[in-house]
Amino acid sequence: MKAVRYHTDNKWVILYIERWLKTPMQQPDGMLVEKTKGVMQGGVISPVLSNLFLHYVFDRWMQRKHPSKPWCRYADDGLVHCKTEGEARQLLAELTERFQTCGLELHPDKTKIVYCKDGKRRKDYPNKSFEFLGYEFRARGCKGTLSGDMFTGFTPAVSKTSVKSMRSKIRASDLRNRSQLSLNDIARIFNPILQGWMNYYGKYTRSELYKVWRHFNSSLVSWAMRKYKSLKNSRAKAMRLLTRIANSEPSLFVHWRKGMKGGFI
Repeated sequence: MKAVRYHTDNKWVILYIERWLKTPMQQPDGMLVEKTKGVMQGGVISPVLSNLFLHYVFDRWMQRKHPSKPWCRYADDGLVHCKTEGEARQLLAELTERFQTCGLELHPDKTKIVYCKDGKRRKDYPNKSFEFLGYEFRARGCKGTLSGDMFTGFTPAVSKTSVKSMRSKIRASDLRNRSQLSLNDIARIFNPILQGWMNYYGKYTRSELYKVWRHFNSSLVSWAMRKYKSLKNSRAKAMRLLTRIANSEPSLFVHWRKGMKGGFI
């Protein structure tokens, strides 16, 4: 077993990986194939090695070559802020060359130059928004914290892709058909999930999560119609029942505590 050392921020990260890299890869038919290069996608050590390599390819390179430019990277997603279009195009060319030199390539579809259009930057460019870590950044109406005046800012909010994913998870839970559960059971099961979504995606422009809360509340209505025979053929009655419960027990669900009761009100 060989120790491979990688230096980052004056700390030695020691990975004992040689034995793992030499472990044969098992095919779906059971055949063992010797690995001669790279690591398997989905392997437990793959993200670690990827981060170490990208730290060298991108992070350290940006620190050396462009120390004045703000940038960030999470796994294989990264952003760099430039002041002008010319500066952005020059950096893109340099990054393309840098990645090629290191045996990598920038994603042809996801890599793009975006104009951060807002109330002060009013030019028109093909790309005026982007997604990063589940958020969509684009021009939105904003309210001044101190003045209360409305203005157009380039701000983040939960992306349409993330909203679709959260709604899909609610559907996949089959909440509407789990009539054996009580409402308190549902709250116990789902509140940790809803709280996690609220904590992460509700950090900025929380109102954009309304579509998710409305979908969840609508699922509760369908659940009530299946649980109670008297509500089986009346969605309106089920909505009124849940409205009364939401008003009498507003702290039962995470989003109810924030007054987000759409879907049955």
